[in-house]
Amino acid sequence: TALPISSLALEEFRIDVESPSEDLGIDTDESYFLNITAAPLTHATLETVTVFGAIRGLETFSQLVTYNFSSNMYEIRNATWLIHDGPRFQHRGLMIDTARHFQPLRVIKSVLDSMSYVKFNVLHWHIVDTQSFPLQSHSYPNLWNGAYSPQERYLIEDVKDIVAYAKDRGIRVLAEFDMPGHAASWCIGYPEICPSPDCPQPLNPANNATFKLIDGFLMEASGIFTDGFLHLGGDEVNTKCWDSSPAIQAWMKMKNFTDNDAYKYFIMKAHQSAKSAGKVPVNWEEVFNHFGTDLDNDTVIHVWLNKATAAKVVAAGYRCILSNSNEWYLPHLEVTWETFYSNDPLAKISDPKQQKLMLGGEACMWGETVDGSDIQQTVWPRAAAAAERL
Repeated sequence: TALPISSLALEEFRIDVESPSEDLGIDTDESYFLNITAAPLTHATLETVTVFGAIRGLETFSQLVTYNFSSNMYEIRNATWLIHDGPRFQHRGLMIDTARHFQPLRVIKSVLDSMSYVKFNVLHWHIVDTQSFPLQSHSYPNLWNGAYSPQERYLIEDVKDIVAYAKDRGIRVLAEFDMPGHAASWCIGYPEICPSPDCPQPLNPANNATFKLIDGFLMEASGIFTDGFLHLGGDEVNTKCWDSSPAIQAWMKMKNFTDNDAYKYFIMKAHQSAKSAGKVPVNWEEVFNHFGTDLDNDTVIHVWLNKATAAKVVAAGYRCILSNSNEWYLPHLEVTWETFYSNDPLAKISDPKQQKLMLGGEACMWGETVDGSDIQQTVWPRAAAAAERL
């Protein structure tokens, strides 16, 4: 049966939202109950706990509406509909990278629009990297000297606009400032925080100026990116630049540090800065592989190298996000949508307590090979398969 407006007009659509709160975070309830009744009276009701559940329910409603070209009317087919829906996972994300290729604001907003269609709820914004630092900072105004050009920068007001635009669609913005590796662009404005001009990364752990800058910058960023999580990267740290710096070597000798000790020292200091700014630190998998249970138990581990690590992370009592590169990295064009769909974050995690520590996952759109002209057609449709799985 169909519910064409020509014969059975939708006379009422009632939306009941239980909570007046507009807070959006990792624990926000996004579930909803949608009821569309064809007879005896054509009406629809949407019941939710939060306004973000209402957003999800309205998205489902919109996808039930089709256009009948013969009758020249919109229809809801196969009524009655009773849909009680909610996500499997709290964290369902897409990562974009604006350091390798700058993405204009209109493109980021277009990505956010499309994310809302598949009920993704996290935009992981890998905003800076070795190649560029496009973000404005009032506290450290020379940081964006590392941008590609003055035209390829984000003002603080631009970022606030993106965060608000995302929230209107039920999407959190998780900012990433990768450190101590992937940070050469920081050195253009503040060379003193790097080992040397010729060997700029990882950032210099021996100079207090490094951590003073990180403290101040993350405190400022916490007021721009309002989500409770902050991604600090921590991956692919090659310590050769530390080994070639006499000043860093002298500091390590004084501390009786190995390269791994210095790496750990940096990560722990960065965690302190994030927590002082009111954020929960998120790190890539290598941080867990190196330091394991020495990390504070509120640390979130983002697995990308080896899916099997996810089971180890939750078994150790840490929360986990999955983005294993062989199945959920979008630049790998040979990976099919079927593979994206079959990738289950709970595979080989059977303990119910450990399953609760698996927050979800992200499809990752690294920026080496995409710009504003082709990001959307590279992200979709495969990311939608990941969204369906989550």
